[in-house]
Amino acid sequence: MRPALTEIFRIAALRLDQKVGADEGLDLGGHLSTHVLDVHSGAPAADVPVELWELSQSGTPRLILRTVTNKDGRTDKPLISGRPVPIGTYELCFAVVAYFTARGVALSEPPFLDLVPIRFAISKPEGHYHVPLFVTPWSFATYRGS
Repeated sequence: MRPALTEIFRIAALRLDQKVGADEGLDLGGHLSTHVLDVHSGAPAADVPVELWELSQSGTPRLILRTVTNKDGRTDKPLISGRPVPIGTYELCFAVVAYFTARGVALSEPPFLDLVPIRFAISKPEGHYHVPLFVTPWSFATYRGS
């Protein structure tokens, strides 16, 4: 019930924004970004393959995009920007074993970490969400930034 009411209020706000003339309109631009820091080497992690998946309530994943981190450990552009980020559950998947293997880091066989998934939810379409990954071959951490 609560998600339905939130959506109804959101639609009402959008319609009011279109009808009312004001210098500042309703902020409609959401933002989702990420970056990867290699704690093992103490540097940004370049060339880490990243996938963003949207998960439906039935649990069926839908691939939103595939990208790779740049020399700063960030993606070249935000994962989602310039529009509302749909309310829902998402998963970022980082292919860290490929990153550490390419750098010649000694890994166990099989590697302890291969793909690192981070599942999170978006509750405010116009919010700024930053989901970083701090990673070593044996551990990882994240937080919600903005």
